[in-house]
Order: sequence, then structure tokens, then C-alpha cells
Amino acid sequence: MSNISMVIGSWGSYNECNERSLGSTWLDLSDFSSYEEIEEELKKQGFELDGIDEELFIQDIEGLPTDCCNWDFTHPKELFELLQEADVIDNDYNYETLQAFLEIRSFDEFRGLVSSHGSNWNADIHIYKGYDWDDYGRMFCDESCLEIPNQLENFIDYEAYGKYIGSCYAEEYSNGIIEIY
Repeated sequence: MSNISMVIGSWGSYNECNERSLGSTWLDLSDFSSYEEIEEELKKQGFELDGIDEELFIQDIEGLPTDCCNWDFTHPKELFELLQEADVIDNDYNYETLQAFLEIRSFDEFRGLVSSHGSNWNADIHIYKGYDWDDYGRMFCDESCLEIPNQLENFIDYEAYGKYIGSCYAEEYSNGIIEIY
């Protein structure tokens, strides 16, 4: 299960420097099935959503890269509903794919994929966790049924082959290789 949590702030409380200026407590998104439940939690924490606290923002976030988006200008409802539509909150594979994607692409690109493909946003994205370019090149040699004699195995530069094969659609991320078609 994903581990996305956020602190929701209010521009009104932030500007007034009142008791809610530091935002909500950490909210684990997997604890909520709708944004209305998040609003109820905010009201329990003293937020006046129909008054001073009507203008909300993401004050802090964990579980997503902080540099892929300016979270101060992203409404918490937009993020929550986008992650729900993309089936990222409750689906480990989709969450892992999103993490890899955001290392090399932007949050706006993710938003566009979800907007156009819904929960199938990652149909053309494949991750090869634990792979390096050498592994990737070997995989393509094996899959293309290339018969390489054992005595020549040490003379093949699989890393260069992997980079060449993936040059148009594959990139390296912190845990392996990601293909984005």
C-alpha cells in the first residue's frame, strides 16, 4: 500500500498566524475513501472550511517527491482525487510506477496521463526494478532469441546494447530501468 501523507494548510490561517497556521496533523491518504472524509477530519481539527480556511493548500507531503510539483499551489482535493482515479493509493504496483515516473518526468505529465487514460495511465509504462543497462541489454538479447556462443559472451557490451535499444523510450531511475512509450 502506498504511503502518501500530507499536511493541509489554509492560506487564511497562514496569513492570520492563528492556531491552524501550521496546518493539519499528518493525514495518511489511505485512511480516507473520499475527499469529504478528509474535510470532516479537518473540521474536527478546527478548520473553518466555510470561513477563513476555505482556501486550502498542501503544506507538506511525504510519499511523493517534493520537487516534482509546487505543492503550495495544488489543492488537496485535486491531488487526492487524482491519486484515487489513478488507483495509486491502494495499489502497490501503481504507486511504485508513479514513484519511478516522477523521478524522470513531471507531475503535470502524470496528471495528463490520468486525464486521458484514467486508471490505465500506466498501460504504456513498464518498470524493471533492480535492472541496470547491462541487465536490460541481456534481457533484449534473450528475448530476441539471439544465439551468442558461450566463448563470445564476455566480448558483448550488454550495457551499451541496453542503452542503444532503450534510447528512445527507456531511462534509468534510482531502482532500475523504466520504459515510457
